[in-house]
Amino acid sequence: MTFDLNLTISDLLLMLPELWVTLWICLVLCVDFLMPRMSQRAIAGLSVAGMGVALGFLLWYYADGTNGVLFKGMFVLDRLALFFKILVVGASLLVLLSSVDFVGRFSFFKSEYYFLVMMAALGMMFMSSANDLLSVFVTVEFSTFGFYVLVAYLRDDLRSSEAGLKFFILGVFAAALLAYGSSLVYGETGTFIFPTIAQGTADMTPSLVVGWLMIFAALGFKIGTVPLHSWIPDTYQGAPTPITAYLSIAPKGAAFAILLRMFFSTLAAFKPQWVWLMIGTAMLSMLYGNIVAIAQRNIKRLLAYSGIAQIGNILIGMAAGTRMGADSVLFYLLTYLFANLGAFAVVIAFSQTTNSDEIEDYSGLNRRSPFLAFTMLVFLLSLAGVPPLAGFIGKLYLFVAAIKEGLYALIVVGLISIVISLYYYLVVVKKMYINEPADPTPIKVSGALQAVIYVGLAGTLILGIYPKPFIEYTVAATTIFSNMGGSAVVTLLP
Repeated sequence: MTFDLNLTISDLLLMLPELWVTLWICLVLCVDFLMPRMSQRAIAGLSVAGMGVALGFLLWYYADGTNGVLFKGMFVLDRLALFFKILVVGASLLVLLSSVDFVGRFSFFKSEYYFLVMMAALGMMFMSSANDLLSVFVTVEFSTFGFYVLVAYLRDDLRSSEAGLKFFILGVFAAALLAYGSSLVYGETGTFIFPTIAQGTADMTPSLVVGWLMIFAALGFKIGTVPLHSWIPDTYQGAPTPITAYLSIAPKGAAFAILLRMFFSTLAAFKPQWVWLMIGTAMLSMLYGNIVAIAQRNIKRLLAYSGIAQIGNILIGMAAGTRMGADSVLFYLLTYLFANLGAFAVVIAFSQTTNSDEIEDYSGLNRRSPFLAFTMLVFLLSLAGVPPLAGFIGKLYLFVAAIKEGLYALIVVGLISIVISLYYYLVVVKKMYINEPADPTPIKVSGALQAVIYVGLAGTLILGIYPKPFIEYTVAATTIFSNMGGSAVVTLLP
């Protein structure tokens, strides 16, 4: 495979956000090296500013309708890619803000933390534009390298080291599956490019079936679906809490960008075969995640199992296999971004004062910090799908997409899962509002964490009360899937 690398300025502009983040990462490293006395807060501010500019570029591109293809189809910039890049950079910004006080407690490698977060973000931005199996492999591993280090960043914490080791071992296994699966697909089709594979695949041979299943398994590891979820609880509990929050949304969003292109474009002709894979994993993820979450006594592990169940919800849209299903996946990821990162910001604020992540220690939180208790209540109810919050609209969107395809058994499992999730979320709420606090000391929340919580709260409320512009935003991002069926916008919007 050969490439014409005589790129024009207009070609390079398609990669301007990625090039900007790359240059900014180099700048942060140089500033840290040349000015060792600069405080970590200044480095944090510099990192936030750089990612903020990248977000501005992406929003400008989306509004302008910028699109194009580079490297003979390996890199694609369309509205779908821009949606996921905005999601990744937005999540990165919130994580950087929520890390300021947390990183201040480190005794080593403070500035390197921000460098690694931005490196992971850069890899996930490239993931969003990956349009071939080779690019998928390179970008997935590029983004994961940073997480290997970040998960084990607390060197003095045995749980962090254990989490990093487990994440690394299983991550290498997933990489092997992705590489071998891609080689099988290439051996059968003679190409890595998604559109070319779609045009040249008339029959699903046994080698292709095995290859695509391996690729799905590797990406299933990234999103944490059952039965590829085993790394999530220990990793979430042991990793620094801001990194746990980052893992809970950004890599999953970037992986769904690949899954949507893979199944809704490349394998669209084989929907009757792969839809059963989506139905099975969705059911298992929802039931397993919600049932096991009931027994958890640690808030990070509870949110970990809740996250597994949330991935099951998102897979309902994948199982629908229509453009409406794709729309619902994107919209639900938006609702999950605000509610989940907001909940983790509350966890960070609480743990910084109490040095505890045990649910029992949340007793009487309303008396210690009414602000944290109220916002956590809103975030948990949104995750459960209670109206009029964003999670309710997101779940409704997914269910409507599935009902239109006659997936009634999947809807029944989804409704049962909502009831189960309400139980363990309300257990936390009960402790916050009814139980007496063991320590009545007020909890102070830093300005950076307050900003993250307010953004999460605003997003959760606005997407629930006035979802129309955001649904239109997701509908516009899925125009490339117009051959999969109609959009849900006419169903949900007045």
